[in-house]
Amino acid sequence: MKKIFLIGFILLFSFTATLFSQDAEMNNDAAKLYNEGNKQMNAGNFAGATENYNKALAIDKDYRIYYQLSAVYKKQRNFEKAEEALKNCISKNPKFALAYNSMGTNYYSWGKYDLALENFKKFSETTDEKKYKAQAAKYMSLAYTKLGENSLQEKNFDKAIEYLKNAVASDDYDAAYLKLADAYIEKGNYQEALEAAENALKYREKKSKVPQGAAYFYKGMAYKGLNNTAQAKENFKIASSDKQYRDRSNHEIKYLN
Repeated sequence: MKKIFLIGFILLFSFTATLFSQDAEMNNDAAKLYNEGNKQMNAGNFAGATENYNKALAIDKDYRIYYQLSAVYKKQRNFEKAEEALKNCISKNPKFALAYNSMGTNYYSWGKYDLALENFKKFSETTDEKKYKAQAAKYMSLAYTKLGENSLQEKNFDKAIEYLKNAVASDDYDAAYLKLADAYIEKGNYQEALEAAENALKYREKKSKVPQGAAYFYKGMAYKGLNNTAQAKENFKIASSDKQYRDRSNHEIKYLN
């Protein structure tokens, strides 16, 4: 899932140069250092990029320089420094939508999913671009799913359901539907669990990282809760063909009447 997230970030980041080219000019000397910083970052010389961006900022505290500096820190997984640079970027230009997206991805990678969600919402609110709004919706779904997973681990099933329903409302994300099915089963809401598992199959993407047997396993658990033994066994048998769900499925089949 992180891989999908990072790919989305790269696509947004690559488009930024076009946006910047349409903006007001920065100080000439700062611009030279800024361009050199970009060159060094593209070459993988993060120390050189950071040095040039900081020198540029000493001349002109332009929001674009702060944004690029944050990108260097993110590549180094220095989330605290990236956060600081992005806060400065936003303070200089609160209408720069991609800064909120970048802040969201920074918090997501940092494991601060509530703050990630907050910034993805701001990203959606600030941009007028349909493709960016669609991307923000996907990212909000990812953040809601993580929050739902954490609530499941804490056995707070009501909160998990709330987060996960928001996740699938933002985007039809198969992993969110599966976690929602899990939460419903824990609550004994078997019909809702069945619907969630079926949606996980319906919206599963070809490149999904979710095990193929997962949805069938949760369908089996839902049918078991609904006292439909035949359908439960049928789905557990399908799930058992997935090595990640083989043992759990075979265990369920063994003890079904």
